[in-house]
Amino acid sequence: MTSSPLHFGWEEWVSLPDLGVPAIKVKVDTGARTSALHADQIETFGTATKPKVRFTLSPVPDRTDIVIPCSAELIDRRDVTSSNGETETRFVIQTTLSVAGQSWPIEVTLTNRENMNSRMLLGRQALLDHITIDAQGRFLQPMLDYDVYHSPEVRKAQPKRALRVALLSREDNYTTRRLVEEGESRGHTVEVIDTTRCYMAINALAPEVHYDGAKLPHYDAVIPRIGASITPYGAAVVRQFETIGTFCVNGSAGITASRDKLFAHQLMAKAGIGMPHTAFAASPKDTGNLIGLAGGAPLIVKLLESTQGKGVVLAETRKAADSVISAFRGLKANFLVQHFVKEAAGEDIRCLVIGSRVVAAMKRKGAEGDFRSNLHQGGSAEKARISAEERRTALKAARAFGLNVAGVDLLRSETGPKVLEVNSSPGFEGIEKVTGASIVSLLFDEIEHRVRPAPKRRRKMKP
Repeated sequence: MTSSPLHFGWEEWVSLPDLGVPAIKVKVDTGARTSALHADQIETFGTATKPKVRFTLSPVPDRTDIVIPCSAELIDRRDVTSSNGETETRFVIQTTLSVAGQSWPIEVTLTNRENMNSRMLLGRQALLDHITIDAQGRFLQPMLDYDVYHSPEVRKAQPKRALRVALLSREDNYTTRRLVEEGESRGHTVEVIDTTRCYMAINALAPEVHYDGAKLPHYDAVIPRIGASITPYGAAVVRQFETIGTFCVNGSAGITASRDKLFAHQLMAKAGIGMPHTAFAASPKDTGNLIGLAGGAPLIVKLLESTQGKGVVLAETRKAADSVISAFRGLKANFLVQHFVKEAAGEDIRCLVIGSRVVAAMKRKGAEGDFRSNLHQGGSAEKARISAEERRTALKAARAFGLNVAGVDLLRSETGPKVLEVNSSPGFEGIEKVTGASIVSLLFDEIEHRVRPAPKRRRKMKP
């Protein structure tokens, strides 16, 4: 509420701080009950119980280079009849109006005022009973200026716009629930989408993603949580979002490369990343030579499709290695043969990379008698301190795959850290509980930094 009476003319300067609008000219119209604001690209989102609306605002007439992205809670839908008798259904929001150091809440309808001289109409509800109107006066309150939109201070003070995020996941697990909870706690909308129920319209002019019979809306970001069993199709869906221009936390190329163990090792070798000696063959005739390339027994034989420690066998002797390789060859399975790092003693380090930082690390140890350290195989974990070299290696590995979120698994060997695997859909439950770090919060920090739309404020070129 205002603390002293204000005198308005028929045209005034005001600001809308909740929407990041420091200056806008308004026409005062006591004949209208509700105020109206010019808005483009109006889109509703959120849940049925907490609906929201987002839109863009061009506050300066004839200046298409100044565009402010806005979002607000949706409080109503209302039929509004214009002065020419036409009725239009409009979305209604509540926002703060500021004039001469005084502020109060007002209701505003969103509509297209492109052809109007004023981008905002101020109705009776916004004026309060004790505001007096001088129908002949103009700019009775302090003058503002559109040049404020070029100020760096104004740009920094922009309110945080709610984001619409798609979470591609088929599982209702800890990681999925945490992502939804964290996003919604920040005012965003996180929609969980079953990847396999997406289908695509592929064309040059308007590529689309459809889901359950309808075209999916525009998302600010996509968080892919693609299961190993649907990697090809999941990557295709992510690629379609990339085609549309949506920011994907992890891209389709990185997801595909991380799941192909042969390609992943070739990619790391090209990037000069340390890893255990590795050899590959589809159906080798010379098993002995293959074993020799991996450094001899003991060694690891690993199916290319293995995940969470499944399809990974330790061959402790040359004879055992011959038998395992023969068995895999009999199944016509593609596999890697890899040097076994004895000094790691069944332990590895999971480094969680977000953006350009290692945000957490834990040491995993296999169950009694098991060389595999995966938590899914009964292993245990504890918080780990990593060296500068290990940190650099983890970051280098994530960059090699172009991943913004990655779980990089390292072995501590006598010759330095060796990368075992780069996971493009790492789970967050184990590492959050072990380290106490809020990985999901840090992930949303990265998303907000990367995709939050900033106002366009460029000075017009002189003719």
